[in-house]
Amino acid sequence: MRPFLFLILPFLGFSQITFTTIKLDKDLIETSGLELYGENFITHNDSGDKAKLYVFNPKGRLIKSVRFHDISNKDWEDIAADDDHYYIADTGNNYANRKNLKIYILTKELIVKGEISVSYGAQKDFTKRALNSFDAEALAVVGDSLALFSKNRLTQQTELYIFPKKAGDYVLTPSAILKVGSQITAADYNQSYDLLALTGYNFKGEHFFYTASNFIKNGWNAIALKKYLIPIGKAQIEAVKIQDLSNFWLTSEGEKNGFAKLLDLKVTR
Repeated sequence: MRPFLFLILPFLGFSQITFTTIKLDKDLIETSGLELYGENFITHNDSGDKAKLYVFNPKGRLIKSVRFHDISNKDWEDIAADDDHYYIADTGNNYANRKNLKIYILTKELIVKGEISVSYGAQKDFTKRALNSFDAEALAVVGDSLALFSKNRLTQQTELYIFPKKAGDYVLTPSAILKVGSQITAADYNQSYDLLALTGYNFKGEHFFYTASNFIKNGWNAIALKKYLIPIGKAQIEAVKIQDLSNFWLTSEGEKNGFAKLLDLKVTR
């Protein structure tokens, strides 16, 4: 296992980010993950919904929904994909009291194939508490593995956990700890560009976007994140999908009876 690394990240200002927004269908008010589904997108809501996936087009229009009766949505927080499968992270753990954290494995035809059970090696106490290190909302496929990033309310850092993308039971220990200064809510990795993207927010309500170039090439002991402030105001960004080195899709949950949004975001380098 590669050594831990604590990173100090530079802050880059408003001028680095531009974006446009597209209003999403009302059924996607709590969109919490984002992946491609052919030429369209696939998403899910978090714990406020049943075990359902939603397909929508780039204009935000809902095309179809798929209900699953053999799995449950305790707190779905992200979706990742490779050439053959989707991976749904039922890893939301707001109060650090869950013992049934799972990643569901689905075929590209949206048939449930298996599941991965995970637990945290460092967690011995399951007492309900808000400030904790054992919540995770960000999942990405990295080669033959899955990468899960914690939403650490206690330290505002994120632990990176790497484990196989095969069905099984895994006890997680961090491969790296990143000083992001926020609570990480989404992740994506693109193998062609060797690029990682993350989103997060802090207790002030500020929203951040992160990229790490040469993620695999440099190794987990040399992750160099760039941090950008997203000037979106009141929102909660919950998902990210890489388009290319400078362009990204994000989704944001609806706020106070507003509509959730698809963001087409561009980073100026």
